Amino acid sequence: MRRAPTNVIPGGQFRYPSDWRRFPYPFIEGLYDRTLFPIGEWREASRMALGIHEVESWSTDRGEADDELLVEQLRQKILTRRGIAAAPDEILVTVGEQQALHLAFELLCEHGTAVGLEDPGDPDVRALAHARGAEVSYFPVGDAGVEFDNGLQGIDVFYVSPSRQRPTGVTMPQRQREALIAEAKRHDALIIEDDFECELSFLVDAPPALKSADRDGRVVYVAALSKVLSPGLRLGFLVGPADFIRAARRLRNLTTRKPSPIMQRTAGIFLSLGHYDTMLRRLFRTYEQRLIALRDALNHYRPLSIAIPPVTGGTCYWVRGPDNLDAEQLQTVAKNAGVLIEPATPYFANRQGRSNMFRLGVTSLDEAQIRPGIEALSLEMRKRAGTQGWPAKPTLPGETHVLSEAELECFLSGVQINYETVYGEPCVIELHADGSMLGRAGYAGEDRDEGRWWIEDDRWCRQWNRWAYGEAGRYRVEKESNQIFWLDESGRRIDSASIASAL
Repeated sequence: MRRAPTNVIPGGQFRYPSDWRRFPYPFIEGLYDRTLFPIGEWREASRMALGIHEVESWSTDRGEADDELLVEQLRQKILTRRGIAAAPDEILVTVGEQQALHLAFELLCEHGTAVGLEDPGDPDVRALAHARGAEVSYFPVGDAGVEFDNGLQGIDVFYVSPSRQRPTGVTMPQRQREALIAEAKRHDALIIEDDFECELSFLVDAPPALKSADRDGRVVYVAALSKVLSPGLRLGFLVGPADFIRAARRLRNLTTRKPSPIMQRTAGIFLSLGHYDTMLRRLFRTYEQRLIALRDALNHYRPLSIAIPPVTGGTCYWVRGPDNLDAEQLQTVAKNAGVLIEPATPYFANRQGRSNMFRLGVTSLDEAQIRPGIEALSLEMRKRAGTQGWPAKPTLPGETHVLSEAELECFLSGVQINYETVYGEPCVIELHADGSMLGRAGYAGEDRDEGRWWIEDDRWCRQWNRWAYGEAGRYRVEKESNQIFWLDESGRRIDSASIASAL
């Protein structure tokens, strides 16, 4: 944990090209495929909101009170799914998620307030904390979310995005959530919970929100309607103790006042008719297919030595490249090839040494574009490897040599090899002497496939039924002790495994 200066307001988010739609492979998270918006269902809700009885209801001046139908639908249809029980006076509708965050920081922070933030984290959240003159401390983010091993001692307000961490996409497990709540109680710290992408946990069941375990009004909960609806509707909401919500309502009244009454009523009708749930099911299927397609493409092309953290859903992957990768330079050359990526440096409080990371999102391109897009990106990365000196062949101790046909038959027949995917899951491959192949991937070996292997022209060849797109691969193989390395035609190591045992 380290202190940051309070007199610097960080810059904003990454700026994408205004003409991004003309690029064939826009891997920019948060830009949306317009075909996913539920136009017909929203039109139906809009027509109903404009009925005479409805107009009389929502147009009646009720001061700064939010639409009763929308508030009730938020309670019943969204908050209950997150394990949150909230009374109507504990909910405030906002002009998008960003206003909800702004209200929370305005009310909970002042000059000198000790605020804990995730690093990497949302640049706009950093700006909100610094604008209030807060004393900011940064907490690193790992594959299980923000790490607070040294505790929250001295922290007044702790911001966290546990369901889908901004920007890495990792999910905080339930055990760590419980520890965070206990730690905040121990040191009397307040928590701002940003439940970003809470509705897109399709690979595993999402843990309940931190707010669901809040027994003493310690957690202020921030969320918004689905990301597909959010860009146009700008409807978010705050959940907190009734006195906090009253204060937030007064503060909202000094700026934008309440969000459009007709927009609130339309959203309430949309939820009440079940259209929101139907839309979510469609998004689940679409984004799950796209995210898995992105994961599989990254694992297949394995551009240089990349790694991605395990995610349970969402719409993006946080990619860690070789240490000497310059993602901003890669962004430029990839753009010329029609591929848009997002360098990760704006998300770090200190950008030094953070240039080898970038994000790839799937909200704005169809599943069919993902594989060719990653193939094009991988090609650009390999081109750059020659000019930038990225490690084409790692130097390891010991004797290494490329295996001959006879050596391939000797070392890679009747053995089990252990392999690791780019997303960190183990994979065991059995190479049987009869040329058959069996693969088991995942911590429980739940992803299985079969195939065949053979040797031809001093190349080790393989073809899975389903994995690697079912396409044949031909590689030279280099061996060092019990490690084997697959080489492309230029002699560059593109993948590796270890020989575990004989079958």
